[in-house]
Amino acid sequence: MPTPERTSLDEIVDAAARLLDEGGPSAVTMQAVAQAVGVKAPSLYKRVRDRETLLARVGERAADELTARLTAASDDLDALLIAFRRFGHDRPEAFRLLFTTVVDAERLAATSAPVLRATTSAVGEKHALDAARLLTAWATGFVTMELGGAFRLGGDLDQAYDYGRAHLVASLSNAHDGDRPAQGS
Repeated sequence: MPTPERTSLDEIVDAAARLLDEGGPSAVTMQAVAQAVGVKAPSLYKRVRDRETLLARVGERAADELTARLTAASDDLDALLIAFRRFGHDRPEAFRLLFTTVVDAERLAATSAPVLRATTSAVGEKHALDAARLLTAWATGFVTMELGGAFRLGGDLDQAYDYGRAHLVASLSNAHDGDRPAQGS
């Protein structure tokens, strides 16, 4: 009779995500994950091929969480930018992991869907991708620099983000092209 399983893939990924949040990618070792779920490290390999695969699973879960947060913001560009930054603050190590090659490109593409819906609504289909890239590049750069302590000239970073957010949203909200739907349609 086979031995009963002592842990599940979900429990393993949960433990790895906690370790990532607490200590960054270097804290996610097979030994540390095994200890966190109460098994010996070799038994983890029944569920995950290697550490890279485990980090990919953690990254997929982080991408899904960010997607859910962005989806909840609906088509509101301002709310999307707030949700994006909040995710970075709530889960800084997961945020950083999203922008590595560990996370599957298709999973990240799903994360962009709520942003594309919002930018399509704001600027029309013709420039939706350009607008989504503008928002994503600005917000990612700001949050990455903020988390890394790169803003060293003083000032209020909340105020700076609000300023940038307001100006980006206003410029996109005022953008017009032939693909933009008429007001009220």
